[in-house]
Amino acid sequence: MTGTYLGMPAFPDAAREAVRDEVLRANLRHATHTIRDKRARAVAELEDWDRLRAAGKAVKDHTLAHLDRYLLQLEASVTAAGGTVHWAADADEANRIVTDLVRGTGEKEVVKVKSMATQEIGLNEALEAAGIAAYETDLAELIVQLGHDRPSHILVPAIHRNRGEIREVFAAEMGSWGRPAPEGLGDDPRELAEAARLHLREKFLRARVAVSGANFMVAETGTMVVLESEGNGRMCLTLPETLISVVGIEKVVPTFRDLEIFLQTLPRSSTAERMNPYTTMWTGTTEGDGPSVFHLVLLDNGRTDTLADEVGRQALRCIRCSACLNVCPVYERAGGHAYGSVYPGPIGAILSPQLRGTGSAIDATLPYASTLCGACYEVCPVAIDIPEVLVHLRERVAQGGQVTRGGIRVRIRPADGHTAERAAMRAARLLLDRPGALRAGERLLARARRLRPRRLPGPGRAWTDSRELPELPERSFRDWWAAREKEARP
Repeated sequence: MTGTYLGMPAFPDAAREAVRDEVLRANLRHATHTIRDKRARAVAELEDWDRLRAAGKAVKDHTLAHLDRYLLQLEASVTAAGGTVHWAADADEANRIVTDLVRGTGEKEVVKVKSMATQEIGLNEALEAAGIAAYETDLAELIVQLGHDRPSHILVPAIHRNRGEIREVFAAEMGSWGRPAPEGLGDDPRELAEAARLHLREKFLRARVAVSGANFMVAETGTMVVLESEGNGRMCLTLPETLISVVGIEKVVPTFRDLEIFLQTLPRSSTAERMNPYTTMWTGTTEGDGPSVFHLVLLDNGRTDTLADEVGRQALRCIRCSACLNVCPVYERAGGHAYGSVYPGPIGAILSPQLRGTGSAIDATLPYASTLCGACYEVCPVAIDIPEVLVHLRERVAQGGQVTRGGIRVRIRPADGHTAERAAMRAARLLLDRPGALRAGERLLARARRLRPRRLPGPGRAWTDSRELPELPERSFRDWWAAREKEARP
């Protein structure tokens, strides 16, 4: 990935600042509760949801286990259908490929379908540096772009904004990007949507180049699939002469039949809809129908390294539904910006440190941005065990060890600030390996329980700043059990 946002602090510092913003917390609370309640009702309608979830997991795991084969099959299928496939090892290479392709058309602007992959690589900024304007057409992405902001949610990038704030952004900024907002624009959602529609319509009709991502790629046919709710994607994917799609290599599925699973689980788990409003599929190019030139940029950017981790690779099953964000108590209070990544919430806490590594302060703290309550695992439509990966990454941060970087196995050093944690773990291991010493320690603590401090000193202070130390029992469980057994004997 291109790195964290400039000046972004570590997650604890960013979250501490975010929770003081009462407007932000109110916006997040209202939006996440509304979305997750609707999702729960939509999912409950399907008696076979658990089987669909298991099937989606199985398809994704099978694909990842044979990713090399399916990617080569995809390349052959796309090429046979009239498209051109490019391979990008990292963000810089992907940005260079797309920039050169746009320059080759002679155009100076592109319209964009909402795409996490292009946000991940910083494509808009790379195009701007090359003198090419990139216009977001998804309503929420448009709000973020006009507001010189950053997305804070996978599905609803402007979830941190309320209607009044959106009206102010449209009134102040639309004119500098194209058609200005109507005079006297109010904050009614219909008025705001109409202002966006008029603003974007000019761009749709003028654009000759579009950039998209894809939710899925079908290896056997070379078909690209984009799911969206507004119709802007359909305009971008059909009107321009040239279409460039930047897609992570993990988005491939083996067969067209596999889509059946995800076309049921993704809409219900993301927008709580039984069927997605706009599902666009295209296979290469067809004369007289849609773009005449199609380029597919297959993006690695840390995905192959993630695939090499037997525990962490399950993050690549993600279909970007954002259900985990809407149930996460940490995300609800801290918001997406605190994660310093285009992938916020629980999935971002396990995906970003794998794609980017744990060398930065923010990536080293992301695995700790969780209560490990497990709600994210329960709602994940492809059964990613996010708590398991979080604990796995915490071990990597605290202990260091072998990881894959650029396809090479290397040993990384522990992150700064975990010396006391490692010492505590070593002491615990020594104690737990010696039952006699453990028993003596338990009895000593029980006798000294009245001396229990209210707060821990030194590094332990961070724990007791937000938690109370538990009361120590009069006797250990071991002693209680022994006494119970003795009393039970005849």
